[in-house]
Amino acid sequence: MSWGMLGPMATTPPPAASPALAPRTEAPELTGAPTGALSACCGPLAREPLSVEDAERLATVLKAIAVPTRLRLLSMIYARDGGEACVCELTEPLGLTQPTVSHHLKVLVDAGLITREKRGVWAYYRPVPGTMATLAAMLTPTPAPAPVAFPTVP
Repeated sequence: MSWGMLGPMATTPPPAASPALAPRTEAPELTGAPTGALSACCGPLAREPLSVEDAERLATVLKAIAVPTRLRLLSMIYARDGGEACVCELTEPLGLTQPTVSHHLKVLVDAGLITREKRGVWAYYRPVPGTMATLAAMLTPTPAPAPVAFPTVP
């Protein structure tokens, strides 16, 4: 302890910010999957029931894209030359303020659909490779395999 003008003050640093409040610059790694919040362990919904953990992950992603503005943002980022977009390039086409667009982008980052890279005062966003394909595969029913016909021997 050290003494200040108002009495003793602790010299230990304040606790670190909660990981939940820290800005995320890349998609979360879940069970070693390369596709952000949607792990390879989750098969198509029609093949087997989802575990509680997988259902929560999928619900987070679906909630993130259930907002029209966020769907437009994803579309705009995917359609950009170079595969990335600056938040400064996304505000005018949406007709929204930069803080509002940044909020929607944060939700997409937290869901593992895009990544964020800070360059100077601006943030640039890129799609997480394979995430949309994984989502599509999860939502596409897989037909049962056709029975194998063995040739008959005369």
